[in-house]
Amino acid sequence: MSNRHLLSATLVFVGATLGAAEFPTPYDSQKTDGNPLMPAAEAVTKFQLPPGFQATLFASEPQVRNPIAMTFDARGRMWVAENYTYAESKKNFDTTLSDRIVVFHDTDGDGTSDKRVVFYDQLKRLTSVELGFGGVYALCPPQLLFIPDANRDDVPDGEPQVLLDGFDFGPVRHNIANGLKWGPDGWLYGRHGIQATSKVGAPGASDDQRVKLNCCVWRFHPTRKVFEVVADGTTNSWGMDWNEHGEAFFINTVIGHLWHLIPGAHYRRMYGDDLDTKTYAPIEQHADHVHWATGEQWNDVKGGSKLSGSTSAAGGGHAHSGLMVYQGGNWPAEYHGKLFTLNFHGLRFNQEILEREGSGYVGKHGPDMLQTSDKWFRGVELISGPDGAVYVADWSDIGECHDHDGVHRGSGRIYRFTHGTPKPSGTFDLGTENAAALVERLKSSNVWFARQAAQQFQQRRAGAQPLDGKIALDAMPSVATTALKLRLLWAGSVAGSTTNELLSLLVLQPDEHLRAWGIRLLTDAMPIHGRASIPLAGTVDPALVDSLTTLASVDQSPLVRLALASALQRLPLASRAGIARSLLSHTEDANDHNLPLMYWYGVKDLATTHPDALVALASDGKIPLVRRYTARRLAEITPPSAALDNLMVAATGKDMAFRTDVLAGMAEAFKGVRKATKPSAWDAFIESLQTNTDVNVSKQVRELNTLFGDGRALEESRRVAFDTKVELNQRRAALQTLIDNKPDDLRATCEKLLDDRDLNALAARGLGMFDDAAIGETLAKRYRPGFRADARPEVMAVLVSRPSFAKALLANVGDGAEQIPRSDITPFHARAIRNFKNKELTKQLTAVWGVVRDSSEDKVQLIATLKQKLTADALSKADLSQGRQVYTTLCSACHMLYGQGGKIGPDLTGAGRHDLSYVLDNVVDPSAVVAADFRLAILTLKDGRVLSGLVPEKTERTLTLQTMTERLTIEQSEVTDTQLINQSLMPEGLLQTLNETQVRDLVAYLMSKEQVPLPAK
Repeated sequence: MSNRHLLSATLVFVGATLGAAEFPTPYDSQKTDGNPLMPAAEAVTKFQLPPGFQATLFASEPQVRNPIAMTFDARGRMWVAENYTYAESKKNFDTTLSDRIVVFHDTDGDGTSDKRVVFYDQLKRLTSVELGFGGVYALCPPQLLFIPDANRDDVPDGEPQVLLDGFDFGPVRHNIANGLKWGPDGWLYGRHGIQATSKVGAPGASDDQRVKLNCCVWRFHPTRKVFEVVADGTTNSWGMDWNEHGEAFFINTVIGHLWHLIPGAHYRRMYGDDLDTKTYAPIEQHADHVHWATGEQWNDVKGGSKLSGSTSAAGGGHAHSGLMVYQGGNWPAEYHGKLFTLNFHGLRFNQEILEREGSGYVGKHGPDMLQTSDKWFRGVELISGPDGAVYVADWSDIGECHDHDGVHRGSGRIYRFTHGTPKPSGTFDLGTENAAALVERLKSSNVWFARQAAQQFQQRRAGAQPLDGKIALDAMPSVATTALKLRLLWAGSVAGSTTNELLSLLVLQPDEHLRAWGIRLLTDAMPIHGRASIPLAGTVDPALVDSLTTLASVDQSPLVRLALASALQRLPLASRAGIARSLLSHTEDANDHNLPLMYWYGVKDLATTHPDALVALASDGKIPLVRRYTARRLAEITPPSAALDNLMVAATGKDMAFRTDVLAGMAEAFKGVRKATKPSAWDAFIESLQTNTDVNVSKQVRELNTLFGDGRALEESRRVAFDTKVELNQRRAALQTLIDNKPDDLRATCEKLLDDRDLNALAARGLGMFDDAAIGETLAKRYRPGFRADARPEVMAVLVSRPSFAKALLANVGDGAEQIPRSDITPFHARAIRNFKNKELTKQLTAVWGVVRDSSEDKVQLIATLKQKLTADALSKADLSQGRQVYTTLCSACHMLYGQGGKIGPDLTGAGRHDLSYVLDNVVDPSAVVAADFRLAILTLKDGRVLSGLVPEKTERTLTLQTMTERLTIEQSEVTDTQLINQSLMPEGLLQTLNETQVRDLVAYLMSKEQVPLPAK
């Protein structure tokens, strides 16, 4: 019967929708010319299997298509979410189609589905499915739905109920909320990507009752109806699981693939600010490697033969989907506890070996396995089942990970991977088993049964016949391993049978995992501060605080201290200091991967409510990061806080390392600020730094003295700027200090330095602050003879910052030896001039530079024309070195390629540079899809300048503007107008500045597989 699933006539089809509307017929929009879909029976043979492993088909098209998620019910039947509405980027989601939930039965236990039931087929944007509490949870942004089926007959009992709404479903695109999965704590977990910000809450909730979230892991309590963001950061996670000790891990793309889920953590983001600007720094990924060759552009991987050898050896690429910690009992013991994820472009499983390190874990790269040569394989999810087999959902198309080129809706497979001859799981229904039988299931060698049993304890608690979870807790002493004790503990907890007294005893157990879980369960009902739909508790049992304080002081396990650091964010602010003081006394934690930042996240909010307590923590603590960030946070508060003076007074009695940490924190706080009130303890504090000879310390003191209005500091900066014997970096820093503070003689100073070829570009930037047409004329006349070629982009940025300067620029464009070359004006500069909306300037720009054709029709026509010209034959004749030269001139300031270039522009996740259509679409029409964090900001300043760029950071007092040539920190009070427009920093018209040969060479270089040298000079 191994091929039964291929014969649709032999399958049982059952329709089980409410019947309100006919299911729309899906269509294919992806072109597959020259790359036909491999038949499922053939594709299953293309996996390279370790000895003893088998790959079989559980189901394939037409029985299953576009599987995006799957789970099993208490009877061992597979439930699959089929998504048809996801479409190419110009459509985003095609809601003329519908998504559905389908149930697959393997009635005879041969590993192949032989019965199929459509449960519900009128959903839109379905990304995930999970079961429990008498129904089906379906994540369909903007909503989390619950479809009741209390009698479990696979027919909905009524219309879907909305549990949550507010998830973005527009700009978020493929970063859409996903990943429903029950955690051992009884919460329903999910994830959200970076491309949009959502405000999630119960239907009808006001804005202040909703939780703002961006890239994160979140959870929802099924009975208390509480929504909480567990941790923030990363990019776009599509996989998550728990190891045998209940530690969660999730997978990610591009910036780091493996992350240990720590409640309250803030992880590195692919771009943009954390929603909490007071976190200051993120936790980095928890693997010691990446799965692509870092010398290549990360989006240079698309799979199959187009994957470079070095990236293949590293693991196959940056894009991952699905995550499973194998605990199924069928695969050999060497795989137990190993973490597996699907490498999207590498067409394989990546294996991670999780090792305890410090307060958490580090992932080591294990041997990749189960690689396929089927170019259509797009694994999106993997789970283990009741038979211990691993099941993989294959989206099955030939697009890169965004499906920009369309969606092939006619295909889909679910593969089953086993070792040896799996023991049939037989017929069962955990939904009818009693408590004693479920306790035995909790001890199973297959974690699937243990998890299902625990869910029964939780779900029946909410029903008419609750189970006594005490039977599970009573069995804990009888089992030998920590993993089994934890399973019994979790079941007892979700059944409501644990007490604070029991959990308080748990934190005294010799095993670190039991102690950590005791802390988590004691604080589980308390929300993370500012990240939940319910407010922080006002009070907490003092006995609990005392217990946790003692534990923080004496516990030798950094894992336990990590659980305590997490718990800090759940406690009332007034109850944190004692626990934090004990945690911060551990000198050994100063260089831990997680703890210094987790300690900071737990105490940072004391700055406004209990500032003296925060000062005491920084003064007495042994963690340098915490005292530096404490100084930064206190210095940011306006009007000035007495706590900052108290910290500086305390610092004078400490060692030099302590003092320089405080100084560094203050320097970070005042970055971009021009004037500030001098703290009363400042003079005595800097006196204590006199013996420090570090150049950076002297620079920070000088800059802060200037900020605080010390005229002597300004004079010293002026002296250093003109002293050619001083190191150039110090001279530049001194001139920058003068520019930031704008003394009365700044213009004269900068004009004198125009003759200094080491500093004149920076001097030109200083002159740009003065609205005088004569300055523009001077800079334009000096542009070519007076500034080095590598400095001219900075000067050009000044010349396009004011209309009067731009007029001088355009008047001096020409072919003469001392004129400004037309080619130096890039489309970036042309757009800046056009943004003035000055008819005379636009006319002048058109006359000397040209017209930018930027209507939709123009772009479509240009792309079509370029496709006709850039044939495979034409591209084969390109000069890649010349293409690199054009790239270096036009693109490298913003984009990195082959490990070189800037990081201003967005990483185009999963981009396929080998696809001509993709390259042309993004170059010709870069603003077609713009994430919120990459919208162009046009700022008008009080001094009359108009600057454009990205705003990657904001504080209460300043904002950071990333322009094409510099990163500026600007006081918000200096900005008179801000426009955010849905345009990319990358302008239209880049190719229109090039001749046909240059266009050919650039496109060929962008599509190349390896780096080439620049042309010989």
